[in-house]
Amino acid sequence: MTREEKSQVIEDLTAQLAENANIYLADISGLDAGTTSNLRRACFKANVSLKVIKNTLLAKAMENSDKDFGDLPNVLKGNTSLMFAETGNAPAKVIKEFRKKSEKPLLKGAFVEEAIFIGDENLEALVNIKSKEEVIGDIIGLLQSPAKNVISALKSGGGTIAGILKTLSEKEG
Repeated sequence: MTREEKSQVIEDLTAQLAENANIYLADISGLDAGTTSNLRRACFKANVSLKVIKNTLLAKAMENSDKDFGDLPNVLKGNTSLMFAETGNAPAKVIKEFRKKSEKPLLKGAFVEEAIFIGDENLEALVNIKSKEEVIGDIIGLLQSPAKNVISALKSGGGTIAGILKTLSEKEG
């Protein structure tokens, strides 16, 4: 690979790192062609981008990035695959599901919404991360509950302030 080609790859990687809030580093070494193909298919179905990359080029791209990857560059040893996804827990779910049939991929590290996770022992925590949409849904559900109580009280309180207050105080108890 020429110096110009390397520079172009680093530039492209730096742009991809900037565009993605959820970046996983995994080790898929030792997987045969069929298993690798199955992994790529699983990633595609989960809307996860998977690419094998040279550690030195990725390290340079991380260095050039505006993001603070903390200790994540330290895991760039041996075989490294890069996984990008819009949903923070999607790559973790793919890895966990795939490992039911295979020893790999192993999680080397992850950068999820500016939080850094290093090591395979963080896989379960990453699987359990809720997406922004899920958190917003939970908040809306919590906010709707009191509103439903008020609406219910208005309907059953007979339209008088005393009736409404009585119904609301019964619901609290």
